[in-house]
Amino acid sequence: MTERVTLLATLDRLFAGPRESVLTIADFLRGLETRSYAFAIAALDMPNVIPTGIPWLSTVTGVPMALLAAQYFQRRPAATLPQFIGRRGLPRGRLQDFLGRARAHIARLESTIRPRHEGWVSGLPRRLMQVVWMGLILLLALPIPFDNFLPATAILFFCLALIEGDGLMAMLGWLFAALTAVWTVLLLIVGPLVALHLVRSLF
Repeated sequence: MTERVTLLATLDRLFAGPRESVLTIADFLRGLETRSYAFAIAALDMPNVIPTGIPWLSTVTGVPMALLAAQYFQRRPAATLPQFIGRRGLPRGRLQDFLGRARAHIARLESTIRPRHEGWVSGLPRRLMQVVWMGLILLLALPIPFDNFLPATAILFFCLALIEGDGLMAMLGWLFAALTAVWTVLLLIVGPLVALHLVRSLF
């Protein structure tokens, strides 16, 4: 029986190396080897779930995620990215620091994932989940301040649901997707009002 390769073990392997060296997105995807699109997107999404303080991180990771999701829907056998995106990356030192903070959370999450509540990950519910999953990835890629954690968490749960056929992960994904919708609408309404108030106070 083939041993299950976990997300945590994969990230450990890919992030290993000199702290000053850069892990490019292209090398990252090559390192995932035969893993599914959902696994690759989950791996790219993880740094957005745990606060890192890295500027533009959601866009740097979100754009490749969107391209991968588009190829997933096209049923391409292997993922490819334009060179100008693939050569971008982050220092391994920062990625190692992130993984140190996130290790316990990832390990706990992986220990609970298993096939269950199949009605949430098959048929029409699965197709609806995939459409919302794609929409959340596109939202994450946009440079919207204060709007990263909720969609990133929903994306992660949907990825885990797709990888393991876990309906409970799908339910959690839908919960965070709903929270994302409410929070994004609130930002779009309150944000312009706050900006207008600041302009008026200055002039």
